[in-house]
Amino acid sequence: MSKVLKGSAPTDSEVILGILNNSEVVLERLYVAYFPMVLQLIINNNGSTDDAKDIYQEAIIVLYNKIKSGDFELSSKLKTFIYSVCRRLWLKRLNQMSRFDGDIKDFQDHLPVEDEVEKQTDRDLQFTKMEGALALLGEPCKTIIEDFYMHDRSMQEICERFGYTNADNAKTQKYKCLQRLKKLFFQHNQEERKI
Repeated sequence: MSKVLKGSAPTDSEVILGILNNSEVVLERLYVAYFPMVLQLIINNNGSTDDAKDIYQEAIIVLYNKIKSGDFELSSKLKTFIYSVCRRLWLKRLNQMSRFDGDIKDFQDHLPVEDEVEKQTDRDLQFTKMEGALALLGEPCKTIIEDFYMHDRSMQEICERFGYTNADNAKTQKYKCLQRLKKLFFQHNQEERKI
């Protein structure tokens, strides 16, 4: 059996076998692997980091008890199952705490459905790749892109900050920087596919 890194996400079968065999390492890896997803869900829906920790703990206990009972059938990815349990637990908690004034069913429509887990994971990966491309971009392009897209600075502010003669020149430079960023991003993606 191959040795698996302690920090890597366990496979679904590793989690099930690990729980059946009382493996603390698998449980630790499970906690680390999917907590960011649950944290984002809770934070984006009126919760705190402590709320996310509580909900995640409850979901892992639900999973643990289902697997230990022997009648656990996984009909989706484990990640989707955990997300779904956390979502239901959080909706129940919100309802109990009356943080949501409207009908809880209306609120459920606003929470992402289980299919969104995969999309969110892909978005996170793309964002990480974009951050890598941005780091390779160099100055002044990196700061111009960050100022405009992340700090909502106007072209006039960027013009003054970098000493361009007018906002149109700053806009032209931003466009060139954006083209370089796209090129770096797609080069980075192609290099990863070759590996």
